[in-house]
Amino acid sequence: MTTLPSRARRAIDALEHLVGGLATAVLALAMLVWTLAVAILGLLVVGLSLVPGTLRAMRMVADRERARLSRWGPEIVSPGPTPTGLRAALTDRACRRELAWLAVHATFGFAIGLLGLTLPLYAVQDVTYPLWWQLTPAGSSGPSVAFWPVNTWADALAVGLLGLAWVAVVVVAVPQLARLPGWIGRSLLGPGPGADLSLRVEQLTATRAAALDAHAAELRRIERSLHDGTQNRLVAVNVLLGAARRQLARDPAAAAEMLARAQDAAEQALAELRTVARGILPPVLADRGLTEAVERLAGDCAVRCRVDVEASGRCAASVEATAYFVVAEALTNVSKHSGATSATVTIRRAGDRLHLRIDDDGHGGADEGRGSGLVGIRRRVEAYDGRMSLTSPVGGPTTMRVELPCGS
Repeated sequence: MTTLPSRARRAIDALEHLVGGLATAVLALAMLVWTLAVAILGLLVVGLSLVPGTLRAMRMVADRERARLSRWGPEIVSPGPTPTGLRAALTDRACRRELAWLAVHATFGFAIGLLGLTLPLYAVQDVTYPLWWQLTPAGSSGPSVAFWPVNTWADALAVGLLGLAWVAVVVVAVPQLARLPGWIGRSLLGPGPGADLSLRVEQLTATRAAALDAHAAELRRIERSLHDGTQNRLVAVNVLLGAARRQLARDPAAAAEMLARAQDAAEQALAELRTVARGILPPVLADRGLTEAVERLAGDCAVRCRVDVEASGRCAASVEATAYFVVAEALTNVSKHSGATSATVTIRRAGDRLHLRIDDDGHGGADEGRGSGLVGIRRRVEAYDGRMSLTSPVGGPTTMRVELPCGS
């Protein structure tokens, strides 16, 4: 059941929407008048030179409305380059739809915006009228639609009751009025049929390329770890065992020392193999889940780190591995580059989305263009159709937000 405070908040949000729509409607009205003037001049051939500038100005006004509507819902993408000639504009579907929106928004949208702004003014005037009615000339009518003469306190209170009725109208009607310009704008300024599919294909192509790059980078990392670490250790073991075998008959004590060194090298190789294996998929992640794995990462972090997890159930193994990689890389950056004294890892699951947030109190200034593993994090996240955002002003703090799909 909707409560009165929530209705009031909805009405205030809708009023803000209507005021913003009224502002773009004023721009649309001015642009419509100019477009009609250019069309009339075009019939006399004089206005043809004004067509390219008019088309660019119309696109700017339409993009202003797209940006406004995008703040209140799904993003509306601009259709691309503006036609430069009259014939191209007449054959361009997006341009024709923008012209239709211009006509509708400059008239109907303007009227809706004025009405939405007038209703709250009527409500405020009438509700407060009993406080200042004695300052008005004797026998004058109320401030809105109260046409009866106000001579007594009873008349003034009647106007105040009318104001309460206006408040009810505002709470109920303004949210409905706010939807109309938005629905019209999205219908006329939104992408044409097939555009969403094209954008989705383009996005999936990019994320597939990112996934392949991330996979190749991971393989190179594993190869370097095995080549530079484990392989060298095993070569040393082989050399030491060969030397010990040759010394075994002549100098048993030297052979025993070499065997001890070979054993140490073998143990180091095993430790490095375990490290590489944990980097691919940590056993604690597979056995005990993301929460305990992240807590272990926080415990090993060089910076004091707090973990706050509210995520019921398990996600897919690949998603948990990606989340683990994000937290591990982010905490590594915090330890090496941020100069922070504390960090916080927050994990929440909302429906079919897993939300990660890593905060630190360091000096900020993190930039993907300067490396630090941020590009790798973004590629890994986008490969799973996730989203990543980074806020790191100079002076700090730094906040990384990651959202991953994890199934219902």
